[in-house]
Amino acid sequence: NRGPGRTPLSWSSRLKIASEAAQGLAFIHKKDKIFHGYLSSSNILVDQQGNARISEPGLHQVLHSPSSPNDDYKAPELMLNNGDDTGLKKYTQKCDVYSFGVILLEILSGKTASGESGMSLVRWVQSVGKEEWGWEVFDFEMLGDKVMEGEMVGLMQVALLCVATLPKDRPKMSVVHGMIEDIRGQGRRNGGNRMVSILNDFSSDSSPSHSERNLGLR
Repeated sequence: NRGPGRTPLSWSSRLKIASEAAQGLAFIHKKDKIFHGYLSSSNILVDQQGNARISEPGLHQVLHSPSSPNDDYKAPELMLNNGDDTGLKKYTQKCDVYSFGVILLEILSGKTASGESGMSLVRWVQSVGKEEWGWEVFDFEMLGDKVMEGEMVGLMQVALLCVATLPKDRPKMSVVHGMIEDIRGQGRRNGGNRMVSILNDFSSDSSPSHSERNLGLR
């Protein structure tokens, strides 16, 4: 919201919201094949104390059609016909992960998922080189603190993992939550060195078991 009279959301608040939303989605995913099915930034509710909660986790069961509210949050595999004449696509937990990655990009950029000039936020961010993130992508209201910018780069890398084109290349939500918590807890103490190591490990071996092992998750 960039309307008049608004109070800009601080980076620490944004990072807290990202972590708590990731934790909530990871909880939903605890049982195999259970997913949210309708995830967008509109489903992330924040109370007066700044605590984030995920709403409408069972909406897809009512609608009998799991789907993100609009194409900007929808995973690429849901956009492909794949010869399925019924038009029904197989929704998985990795589709939720993609939608969550879009939400992270919204948190980082201050822009909506629909993007600008006819290009979705995901496509636009992917077209910008890493060296230009600071000026081109990150919300200008948050720039200035070098430590904070380092944390933003870390969260951007997590977001890009989440919006990977292939489902197998996206981390599980338990891993995503662990990564974000690592940014929050380690970033200000050691410059996020462990976070860089984790991201490098994930890039070289994207299997969930490998990533969870690095994070100490089960």
